[in-house]
Amino acid sequence: MKKNIHGLNRRAFIQKTGAALALGTVGIPGSVFSKESNMKKTLKDIRITRTDSNFEREPLTPYRFKGSAITEAWQTVAYMQSESGIHKVGIGTQGTLWSDKAVFEAHSTTAGNALMYAMTERALQLMNGNSFKDPVSLLEDLLPQVYDYGVKITGNADLKTTFALNALVPVDNAAWLLYAEENGMKQFDEMVPEAYRQGLSHRHDKVASIPSFSVGAAVEDIKAAADRGHFIMKLKTGSAGTQKEMLEKDMAFLTAVHKAIGHMETPYTANGRIPYYFDANERYESKETLERFLDHARKIGAFDQIAVIEEPFGEDNEVYVGDLGVRVAADESAHTVEDALARIEQGYTAIAVKAIAKTLSMTMKIAQAAYEKGVPCFCADLTVNPILVDWNKNVAARLAPFPDMNLGLQETNGHQYYKNWEKMVGYHPMPEATWVRTKEGVYPTDKSFYQHSGGIMGRSEHYEKMFEV
Repeated sequence: MKKNIHGLNRRAFIQKTGAALALGTVGIPGSVFSKESNMKKTLKDIRITRTDSNFEREPLTPYRFKGSAITEAWQTVAYMQSESGIHKVGIGTQGTLWSDKAVFEAHSTTAGNALMYAMTERALQLMNGNSFKDPVSLLEDLLPQVYDYGVKITGNADLKTTFALNALVPVDNAAWLLYAEENGMKQFDEMVPEAYRQGLSHRHDKVASIPSFSVGAAVEDIKAAADRGHFIMKLKTGSAGTQKEMLEKDMAFLTAVHKAIGHMETPYTANGRIPYYFDANERYESKETLERFLDHARKIGAFDQIAVIEEPFGEDNEVYVGDLGVRVAADESAHTVEDALARIEQGYTAIAVKAIAKTLSMTMKIAQAAYEKGVPCFCADLTVNPILVDWNKNVAARLAPFPDMNLGLQETNGHQYYKNWEKMVGYHPMPEATWVRTKEGVYPTDKSFYQHSGGIMGRSEHYEKMFEV
């Protein structure tokens, strides 16, 4: 049965999760539905009178995953002006390999990025001259149209929904900023619709800064990160080659990592040991292969330190994972709320949310649905720029603590891979703020972080200058 852009076929989804759950997936509990409706009546009708877009190509040190590698990331910028004269600039980072490997492999790096950028521009064209009340409903309107356009221009009838969501990030961000100013909202918390506030109700004073190490990374570099205070690191598995070759390399990697840092201690976990966070990026073709990896972890004494294994299988693999003995997380396969709930039915017990890759609007929905199911979330990265790091951080700082840990979790790896990272930090509206840089493995999300919403509602002169006339 063919999937639609919401993940499962609608009929199959309702059969699987129940009609009542389907209502809950939009994050509108019955107790707040009428209150939310009343609140919407006071929101302005925002009519868009001008849109524009631009992009910058930022070179990367090769980042290897999914059996391939990326060497640059396009920073896409969306301009949106309302009839009141207010304008906002939203920023995105494109992840073509992450969001749809088939599109990435079918084109040159430049062509793949150009296709996603064309979808961003299409969304802006659709908005120009039209109105919206709030960004969540705007995304609901735009996503099907942008997805269909993406199918047409890529020639891929099975285009991943995440490819369209990734293209919509700068548009969604601009819409949130415009929505906030038009309605007199000064902080991130004010922007969050009441329907989604439970899922974003915590206020951590620290957020873990999780670096990411690509397939084939030197164990010495991982050990050096631990020595600097990083207590949890994203370790890419799913090595290139056949399944047998991949498994042998992955097991050898696990052995080397455990020998190097398995004995180290941290105050941020219940057992005092460094936890392992593995991401196979859908490279494992069978549950049996993953079980062999886990058996090896038991054999060398590393099993109890595995905090999570992210996306071991392809999204079409519907095998049950709740009996593996470890927490398995969904990431790119959880395109939408429906997809996330379907994964939870398969035994997935964590969701990697990405406001910087799937839009803040969709992330709010997923975080709320996971909260209602008692499934923890954490923020994963897309090798994004410093401003988007703080869009993600606003979410990570408000998610419930990850099990057996006492703070929010956020992967952030841009500083490892962007060749011009320090220059890009200068584009941040508040580059010297205390929360912008990692300190001993964590971001200090203090009172000033919440007061200034991580700086995301400020003005970036660098990106604003792209649209000067």
